[in-house]
Amino acid sequence: MEAWTRAGTVEARVAQRARIVLLAADGVSNREIAARVGLHYNQVGTWRSRYAEFGLAGLDDIERPGRPPVYDHNDVLLLVKLVTEPPPDSATRWTMELLAQAMAEHGVPISPSQAWRICAGLDLKPWQTESWMTSHDPDFWEKAGDVCGLYLNPPENAVVWSVDEKSGMQAKSRINPTKPAIPGKRVRREFEYRRNGTAVLFAALNVHEGDVAGWVTDSTRSENFVEFLTDLVRYTPNGLELHCIVDNLSAHGTPLVENFLDEHPHVYLHNTPTHASWLNQVELFFSILQRRVLRSGEFASTDELADRVIAFIKDYNRKAKPFRWTYDGRPLKVA
Repeated sequence: MEAWTRAGTVEARVAQRARIVLLAADGVSNREIAARVGLHYNQVGTWRSRYAEFGLAGLDDIERPGRPPVYDHNDVLLLVKLVTEPPPDSATRWTMELLAQAMAEHGVPISPSQAWRICAGLDLKPWQTESWMTSHDPDFWEKAGDVCGLYLNPPENAVVWSVDEKSGMQAKSRINPTKPAIPGKRVRREFEYRRNGTAVLFAALNVHEGDVAGWVTDSTRSENFVEFLTDLVRYTPNGLELHCIVDNLSAHGTPLVENFLDEHPHVYLHNTPTHASWLNQVELFFSILQRRVLRSGEFASTDELADRVIAFIKDYNRKAKPFRWTYDGRPLKVA
């Protein structure tokens, strides 16, 4: 019991009851104990009596019968059966009101709030939706193995670039200025904003060095992709091969791109499997850019947006390190 009174992991009420017993053993009166532990002296007497009769077991809470459940096992099973099936009529999702009506039609009257409590107790959330995308690429494992091989065992005299486009970057500005955080108040940003256009970032992550090459333009069309590949060739030291990991965007497979590859035989494109762009490490950099620059940024024009993005990339490259990454079949995450 002395250990209980000192341990920070013991429930406060257990430590309090142990202290009562210890003080009583030292000859302290019920009224004095009550003043020290913050209880009424009658409660102190109760816990002393229970300890005297039952020992340590007497310091546990007594189970109370409470109100018997209104809905039995079969009622709960009926609710689960209903909520895990499509809703009736033309509805597309369950609401608690609709679920209560369906239960009533089966002879079990129930309130929407009680239906919600039962669902919450079973961790059933019919009001939520979770999406996923499955790759049906017949060459999934071959392509995934190729990409992971570039990460883990790159060719000699080569640079591995993880390349992708971040489209739809919005240059938005608020009608009224954003108010900074002050003690007791968070940042206050007006809901209404102006749209000042969109831009596209072409970015390439040097997988084994960590630095990023970027170019902001107006679209993902093939001409821009070829121009960015041309920049990567200039960016890469002479004599090295370029192995570029790209997704399956149609702009990556046009005749214009094929002509570029024919003219630059030291440049290779490696496609990720369909619906598996998460295999592309540059997505990690896009996540960082989104959180640090784009999500809360305000830009009066696409030019200002482009300047801020490129400035961030330059600052990022001063401290850039490669991502510590291994493939285990799950999407990439930033630690």
